[in-house]
Amino acid sequence: MHPKSATQQMRNRITPPQLEVPVVIGSIASPHGVRGTLRVKPTGSGRHLREGIAPVVDGERRRILKARETPKGFLVDLEGVHDRDAASGLRGTEMLLDRGELDAPKEGEFYVGDLVGLDAYDGSGTHMGEVLDLYATPAHDVLVVRDQDGEEHYVPFTHEHVPEVTPEAGRVVINPPEL
Repeated sequence: MHPKSATQQMRNRITPPQLEVPVVIGSIASPHGVRGTLRVKPTGSGRHLREGIAPVVDGERRRILKARETPKGFLVDLEGVHDRDAASGLRGTEMLLDRGELDAPKEGEFYVGDLVGLDAYDGSGTHMGEVLDLYATPAHDVLVVRDQDGEEHYVPFTHEHVPEVTPEAGRVVINPPEL
């Protein structure tokens, strides 16, 4: 049994009315200081945690007033969060944007969520199945690939096990770990 995946968590959550396709851009880890600053663990590079962006936080849009990167994530000041008590109340809350609000990926980049639905092939070109889901573990993300028989295979999302990702071609190449 694996932990709840990002896709399952999104399905089980009530979608905020402002978002058609919600995407988590960060998770509020803790308050920082006494003025309402938040320590945020970004999803991915954190490039969407920047001044002027207005993610949905705890069901409402809150503009980012200031954001700065630190070795432990980002420190973010949000509109309407002015003291440590307000910041503490947001601990564990996800920061969401609509998929259409995200920056276009740079050449050779992709959003991890875009892997769901891609066909998976092995190194020799044999169709292995379809990427069903993706979930995070402390070590790395894991792809869930369902084969033609309906069996699920868990593939670490590392260069060794997923050497090629081409979303525009609708495929990934996988080297599943040997059991």
